[in-house]
Amino acid sequence: MRTVFDLAKKRKKIKELEKESQKPDFWKNQEKKSQIITNSFGENKKKAVYILRELNYLKEEIKAIDDLKSELEDIKKLNKLTEDEDGLTEIVRDFEKKLKNAEVKIFLSGKYDKGNAVLSVYAGAGGQDAQDWAAMLLRMYERYSVLNGFQVKVLHQSFGEAGGPEGRIGIKTATLEIKGKYIFGYLNKESGVHRLVRISPFSAKSLRHTSFALVEVLPEVSKSEELEIKVKPEELKVDTFRASGPGGQYVNKRETAVRITHLPTGISVSCQSERLQGLNREKAMKVLIARLYQLEKEKAVKELKKIKTVQMGRVSLERRGENISAGWGNQIRSYVLHPYKLVKDLRTGVENSDVEGTLDGNLNEFIRAEIQLKS
Repeated sequence: MRTVFDLAKKRKKIKELEKESQKPDFWKNQEKKSQIITNSFGENKKKAVYILRELNYLKEEIKAIDDLKSELEDIKKLNKLTEDEDGLTEIVRDFEKKLKNAEVKIFLSGKYDKGNAVLSVYAGAGGQDAQDWAAMLLRMYERYSVLNGFQVKVLHQSFGEAGGPEGRIGIKTATLEIKGKYIFGYLNKESGVHRLVRISPFSAKSLRHTSFALVEVLPEVSKSEELEIKVKPEELKVDTFRASGPGGQYVNKRETAVRITHLPTGISVSCQSERLQGLNREKAMKVLIARLYQLEKEKAVKELKKIKTVQMGRVSLERRGENISAGWGNQIRSYVLHPYKLVKDLRTGVENSDVEGTLDGNLNEFIRAEIQLKS
């Protein structure tokens, strides 16, 4: 554990930050540009705020690791005293789960990994089946967030048409706001096409059907980075409408929902989660800024790859930075309910037969593998 978590390095960093925070002029001259630095959250913060926040996170990490070490010592003592092997096995399994969760955080050192995320789901090829599949994915990520103690809110849902014997209603698009520590780091690699194979509930002949849905995960962009994105008022088309539930139910009497379209790029975002139009507009703008910021990053990556391709004298076939179609050939994970049960991640090779459990939010096995593969 000492090697994996590098406690000595973390404790040394804590001493350096504590020494800095105890200087007499710690809170002085905070308005000077020289005092503005970028922290590990990708945010430009005043130096004092940055130091205190980094210090807090490091102390939390140290405490979590010390608690694991203490628990391990207790397990060793219990192993010598108890004859209840089943009970001890259960305790060890619980400890291993905590240890794995702590290990995963080591790999989350990206610019936005410690921050919040905005997750969107889009129904792809497959009609009502695809819309139903998008609704299932939305619930999966909501359940995952709740199970892991994160705050989750549906910012917007665009519902499909009711169908099937149960009158099921799927979604065309939906956006979640998920808040908590390391959210973006955990969910970043969920971006991509998800494929479902099952007996269609919308088929009168009970035929097997393949459906697709696209998941997009964006980081919460800091205030300073928002300023980097130059959005002119004349480039925005703002529409208001009445928020409603599936099938047009529960239509609000006032037009509080907001849709903002960025005319130069065609990017459109909506929010209807708040009761006040102003708050919905604010949240919609944050999502729009995040998408525009991501677009700029992808353009930069694409240009860099073009330069490298010219330098290497070959044609690049990579598709990063381009729009991905939610259909055949682009999936990152498959969920099969018929003729057998299997969830398989096509990047990591991780698979299990508990499809229902996975769709109920038990994603940690897949997410851990994705994070470690990325790193």
